[in-house]
Amino acid sequence: MKIDLDRYRIRPGKRPDLGRRDSANTQGLDKQDDREKVEEQIAEYQERLRALQERLYAEGKQSLLVVLQAMDAAGKDSTVKHVLGGMNPNNVRVWSFKTPTKVELSHDFLWRVHKHAPGAGYVGVFNRSHYEDVLIVKVHGWVDKDTIERRYDHINHFEELLADGGTRVVKIMLHVSKEYQLGRFRRRLRKPEKHWKFNPADLTERALWNEYQDAFEIALKKTSTEAAPWFVIPSEERWFRNLAISQLLVKTLEEMDPQFPAPDFDPAAYPPEGIE
Repeated sequence: MKIDLDRYRIRPGKRPDLGRRDSANTQGLDKQDDREKVEEQIAEYQERLRALQERLYAEGKQSLLVVLQAMDAAGKDSTVKHVLGGMNPNNVRVWSFKTPTKVELSHDFLWRVHKHAPGAGYVGVFNRSHYEDVLIVKVHGWVDKDTIERRYDHINHFEELLADGGTRVVKIMLHVSKEYQLGRFRRRLRKPEKHWKFNPADLTERALWNEYQDAFEIALKKTSTEAAPWFVIPSEERWFRNLAISQLLVKTLEEMDPQFPAPDFDPAAYPPEGIE
């Protein structure tokens, strides 16, 4: 069972029309009819991810950075839990970027991000990222237009630097509709155990939906590169989202092809039966 990931990849310099992209698309798969096959495939991908992750860590030469961006309530935390939760936590680092502190604001906008880029052998996940500085910052006009334009170039150079250093960068936008977001907000308010996830300020941002979609489209156009591509993944059907992203990460790690290092001793000299 293979998902056509190419249709979700944003070509360099091409602006996507997010409003015309089906955020509930499942490429013809049906949750009920194909449920067993989908579950088996996801389980297979999870095993493959764990095996590739072990090789990545043992090799100690490359790293993988997964960048997650989305509108509020699109499922970033859920994606981390269900897609990356099966990996060995010893060499996975998840970082969520909140409102910058005074110290962070006293540096360039990439300073707080760069220090959390994964080291050799590690998988890093940015749950929100440096893209906040060309999304929410742009929508609210907290810096001038020229600064935003320069930031696109800075981001591309930063990600190229990571790639040159052995870090593979994969950027994923979890795509949902405005109606879907409203449903998620309502569900959070109906369940007391989910109240902590609701922030009244999210409604203020929701009122700026069109402005955010415009900002996303421009950012995707200007920063989807061969070295660090963007993928816009339909995310309203969460099982499909998990399937697609799992396949994408397996494909990426297989392309990286990490290898177990050769031992610095002769294994034949240490037969298991002879060890006491």
